[in-house]
Amino acid sequence: MHAITVTEPGGPEKLNWTEVPDAVPGPGEVLVDVAAAGVNRADIMQRQGAYDPPPGASPYLGLECSGTISALGPEVSGWSVGDEVCALLTGGGYAEKVAVPAGQLLPVPKGVGLVQAAALPEVVCTVWSNVFMVARLRAGEVLLVQGGAGGIGTMAIQLAKSVGARVAVTAGSREKLDFCAELGADILIDYHDHDFVTESRRATDGAGADVILDNMGGGDYLDRNVQALAANGRLVIIGLQGGTTGELDIAALLGKEGAVMATSLRARPLKEKAAIVAGVREHVWPLIDSGRVRPVIDRELPMSDAADAHRAMDSGHIGKVSLTAPHRR
Repeated sequence: MHAITVTEPGGPEKLNWTEVPDAVPGPGEVLVDVAAAGVNRADIMQRQGAYDPPPGASPYLGLECSGTISALGPEVSGWSVGDEVCALLTGGGYAEKVAVPAGQLLPVPKGVGLVQAAALPEVVCTVWSNVFMVARLRAGEVLLVQGGAGGIGTMAIQLAKSVGARVAVTAGSREKLDFCAELGADILIDYHDHDFVTESRRATDGAGADVILDNMGGGDYLDRNVQALAANGRLVIIGLQGGTTGELDIAALLGKEGAVMATSLRARPLKEKAAIVAGVREHVWPLIDSGRVRPVIDRELPMSDAADAHRAMDSGHIGKVSLTAPHRR
C-alpha cells in the first residue's frame, strides 16, 4: 500500500507519497480501505517533529478517516466486510489502508457522502468529550469558542446550539465571523480589532462565559481566558498554538470558583476512546442523520498532495481540509 511519510521533521515539502508495508488488523481491529482522511493541526505538529505518535501507534499521519471495511481481525463483532465507516484514529489515516480498533468505528451518517464523512470523527469526538463530557455544557449557558471558524469551532457551534446554549466565537475576519453566524453563533468577536475578554463580558451583561474551549493554551491566553470565565466557569484547553506555558492568577480562579482542565484525545486508552465514540454515536449521530449538524469542509485534495493540504491549513481556511485516496478521484 501507499502512505504519506515524513522524510524528516520540517515543512510540508517533507511529506511524500511512498510505498510502505500493508496494514494488518490485529485482535479487535478491522482493516479499512481508506476513501479520505481529515487533516488536523496535530498532523502538522507531528510533521514538524513536535508531536510523536503514542507507543504502538501507526507512524503515519492522520487521526481520522472514512472508508470501507475490507477485513476483520480476530474478536470483532458488530461489523462486516463492506460496511462504510468513518473512524477515530491514533494515526495512519494518510494511507490507502489502516487498521482501526472496532470501538473507534462509526457508521457513515445518513445524507453524508463517504468522502465527506472523513471530516467528522476527530472534531466530533473532540467537541463531545471536552464540551459535554468534561465541561458539561448545559442549555442556557454561554460557550466561548476560540477560533470559531476552524474544524473544531464549526462543530462546537452546531453542537452547543443543539442543546440550547448561547455561543460566542472569536475569528480573524468578517468572512469567518459571518460563517459562524450562519451556523448559529450569537456573539461574534474579531480578535484583530477587539479584546475577547471585554466583548464576551459586555455581551453577557458582565457575567462572562460558562465554558471556554481553547486551542491556544499558553501565552497570555491562559490569564485572559480566566478573566473571561463566569462564576463556576470551566476552561478546557485542547491545544498549544499559543505556547506551552502561561501565568495563572490563582486568586482570580478561586474568586470565580472556576476550573481549568487540559485534555488530549489521541493518547487516551482504547476503552476511553471507545466510550467517547459510543457517546458520539448515541447523542451526536442522530443530529447529523437529521441534517441539524453537518461537516464543514473547505477543500478536498488528493492524498498525494498532502503538502498542499498542510499549506492550506495555514492559509485562512474555514472548517476542515480533507485528503482523498487515489481510487476516489
